Amino acid sequence: MRRDAFLKSLAALAAAGTLPMVARAQGANIKMMIPANPGGGWDTTGRALGKAMQDAGVAASVSYDNKGGAAGTIGLAQFVNSTKGDGNAIMVMGAVMLGGIITSKPPVQLSQATPIARLTSEYNVFVLPANSPFKTMAEVIEQLKKDPGSVKWGGGSRGSTEHIAAAMIAREVGVDPSKINYVAFRGGGEATAAILGGNVTIGGSGYSEFAEYITTGKMKAIGVTSDTRLKGINVPTLKEQGVNVVIGNWRGVFGANGITAAQRTALTDMIVKATKSKAWAEALEKNGWTSALMTGPAFDKFVDDEFASLRAVMVKSGMI
Repeated sequence: MRRDAFLKSLAALAAAGTLPMVARAQGANIKMMIPANPGGGWDTTGRALGKAMQDAGVAASVSYDNKGGAAGTIGLAQFVNSTKGDGNAIMVMGAVMLGGIITSKPPVQLSQATPIARLTSEYNVFVLPANSPFKTMAEVIEQLKKDPGSVKWGGGSRGSTEHIAAAMIAREVGVDPSKINYVAFRGGGEATAAILGGNVTIGGSGYSEFAEYITTGKMKAIGVTSDTRLKGINVPTLKEQGVNVVIGNWRGVFGANGITAAQRTALTDMIVKATKSKAWAEALEKNGWTSALMTGPAFDKFVDDEFASLRAVMVKSGMI
């Protein structure tokens, strides 16, 4: 076969998504949907994953599309509607998106995309601005009991894990969860700015998003949502402060709707290889993420179970 004919044949196979996995991996141009504004956990995760995919040699290039709002469901809708059958399209997602789907009833469902892998797990931390009149979670709760609306909780979109945690805290201390004053932001960057500016009373997010501000004293960490204290982090759990609330966050990757089994396998292999790269190991270390890699049927079942579990918690907490 002549070289030009061979190249045309290769291009046709790539367009059809039937190129052998090794060849595709070497030349894959990954299109990544990040369903949040820049600066937050999904954005950090997506860009770290993209770097790891290139570091591992499974992607020639990675382009990013940030589309924030509604706990990631706006980005989900765009992803579902624009990438059908595209074996090189992926979307960052996680527990927050599940909560957003439960609360907002978006026009598309996560079942219209293809599960690929869970990547990391992380717990939430609640923080106060450095100039806050409050010093502890106990003081915030005391004010919450006096006047629920006077305590502004800042965090991600409605249905995010920090929103759920705030409702759980209210319920645990005898406050009607429907009366909490929760201020939702479209991305971690916006939430961080609001906390630093003192525009909210208390903020919540994954620990990695606030770590640098906690370390420099610009934020004061007053509680984490883990069952036991996080390794190397001197912040008390809510449980040890008498508030029986434990809730975790996780992040993962989905592929496009309608991709073939072979395309799903190829994407899964690419993600797995990326998580074994030096770049990914450095990202885990830098951001304090816990590796929680899960793929295949196990991840499918995990997502289904998480939907049921989050819905039950949100019903119990009075959110829905």
